[in-house]
Amino acid sequence: MTSVLLDIAGRLTSRTRFSAKAIGLARDAVLDTLGCMIAGAQDASVKAVADAFASDMPGNGQHRLITGGRAIPSLAAFINGTAAHALDFDDNFHPARAHASAVLVPALLAVIGPDRPVSGRQLLEAYLTGLEAQASVGFGLNPSHYNRGWHGTSTVAAIGTAAGVAHLLGADTERTAQAMSLAASMASGPKGQFGSLAKPMHAGIAARNAVEAAKLALAGAAGRLDILERPQGILDLFGGDEPRDWHDWRPDDAHIIETRGLVTKRHPCCASTHRAIDALQDLVREHDLSAGDVEHIDVKVGLSAARNLAYPEPINEMQARFSMQYCLATALVNGSLSLADFSGSHHLRAPALMTRMRSIAMQSYSAEEERGHERLPHLVTVTLRDGRRLTASRLHAKGAAEDPLGADERKAKFVDCMAWAGNTAGDASYAHAAAMLDGDDIWRALGELFDNVLPPVP
Repeated sequence: MTSVLLDIAGRLTSRTRFSAKAIGLARDAVLDTLGCMIAGAQDASVKAVADAFASDMPGNGQHRLITGGRAIPSLAAFINGTAAHALDFDDNFHPARAHASAVLVPALLAVIGPDRPVSGRQLLEAYLTGLEAQASVGFGLNPSHYNRGWHGTSTVAAIGTAAGVAHLLGADTERTAQAMSLAASMASGPKGQFGSLAKPMHAGIAARNAVEAAKLALAGAAGRLDILERPQGILDLFGGDEPRDWHDWRPDDAHIIETRGLVTKRHPCCASTHRAIDALQDLVREHDLSAGDVEHIDVKVGLSAARNLAYPEPINEMQARFSMQYCLATALVNGSLSLADFSGSHHLRAPALMTRMRSIAMQSYSAEEERGHERLPHLVTVTLRDGRRLTASRLHAKGAAEDPLGADERKAKFVDCMAWAGNTAGDASYAHAAAMLDGDDIWRALGELFDNVLPPVP
């Protein structure tokens, strides 16, 4: 008797070759995630996790922490995954409605040790396996699952990442399916936590759950292999109002990273703001606008995006990342958004910025308008002081496969992340990380990278 998980796992384990394009895109994603992880290492959310479990870090722990020190695999995945997502600068993956790489990369790194040499190629193939698993699980659940309020990073991504970890540990089809089944019992995470320190922890918790589920499956633990589709299973409980299910799931021969791609973030804030920010910047460039030219801004976004952006007048930097008003006002005044714009709450209440934020109105498409569409464009209408109205729309954010960042832009982002972490040798660190993914021993090279960007390990 087959099941959805066995069908997915069979697909994953039967794919033995990956194209050069898929490997290259995976390589870009891992490098981007490493930069985000290092930049986020000192965030309050990461410090809270590290402090909470400081006494659980054994002296013989093998796995390097982005905060310095070492820990057992599951705790390393938790801390490093939280860091990868702490600044909301990590990538998005639409098929899973998840921050895919912030879960995948820390989880995979957490099961690499000195006793199991792993090459860069093996890591990238495991990454691609986990990403395809995320897309396959998301196929039957999204967008209904996400629209219902579940954070795909801590649900869909956890289940899919368990398959990637299982692949790296040498699991067969049955054990891969069991890893995903066990991860399904750990999946949780409400989007109501957006704008709080709990939100970045969702990625860390998901990475930890994926590691533990895969290791449990390889040790012989087992769950229901029909847990996605059975009564009282994931679809039944988490599917939302209009889940798609897997009846017509037919994966392409090409890997999902080639056909759909990831969205590499250009702005360090919630992705629900990005298309509007890009549309506003398009208008500014096209019409040579200044902030003083603008009287009012109206924005129309997807229903789930509007629900995500719950802070029209944010009171701290976490809320600011989920405020359309703050992000658009800052982009208009400064010309761009940087990590420094989310580094403290003192400037959030500046009178000039508050006035600008109050001139920005957001509305959403209705459920009826969205029905039958995977996504609709985000619209920005700018009313100028001279009475003119200018409109721009964006179906895809800058950084998506349809409008990708160039190689120089990706490198510049990594270097900026290093600088944010206090490291002035970003170019050298980027070269080292890139070489690591082309090498034969990720464990050794990762240790050298961390030694260069982190405080010495006690």
